[in-house]
Amino acid sequence: MREKLLKLVPEIAWIRDEELREKVVSTWIQALKRGGWEPEDMARLPFTLLIDEHIVSFLDHVRAVVNMTKRALDVSQEIYGDKLSINEDILLAGALLHDVGKLMEYELKEGKYVQTKIGKTLRHPFIGAALAYLNGLPSEVSHIIAFHSHEGDHIKRSLEALIVNKIDLLNFELFKVKGEVISSGQDDNRENSIEQTGQGG
Repeated sequence: MREKLLKLVPEIAWIRDEELREKVVSTWIQALKRGGWEPEDMARLPFTLLIDEHIVSFLDHVRAVVNMTKRALDVSQEIYGDKLSINEDILLAGALLHDVGKLMEYELKEGKYVQTKIGKTLRHPFIGAALAYLNGLPSEVSHIIAFHSHEGDHIKRSLEALIVNKIDLLNFELFKVKGEVISSGQDDNRENSIEQTGQGG
């Protein structure tokens, strides 16, 4: 499982601190096992239940967010220099794991991706933050995961969390503008197969 994960998500290698990198890997593996998934399933799992599941996969979304985060950091460092203090490894770890809780929030039931019981009650930001904590990741990483979506709209996000929040939301909004969003709320006819919030992150 580890080798497959590292091949599918090569951006994990961008984390320079070996101990932190290993904890990121262990968090991914635990989430996959608890959710009953194999790494290759991430290429089929939708990144949100608010758009057609065939448009963008969970894997593509995570990689897009991480790559955009890295490029935003590079530009910030190039232009602003030391005017901003951003921890690159913490930022990348948070970007890599921001949606890891979705591996326990979603399940495939009767050929359809739907929310699990824990997904309906906690949502992926808190599931992911708990997984990160259980795997010994710093609280700064759990902070990014817990508050990357609308749950963090009324708290003061760290710079790292703010960056991931904006980039994650942008990735959702791109498809919202394109007209791919199915609904912004709960539809009883879809049997809880869309999220209970208008934000896909």
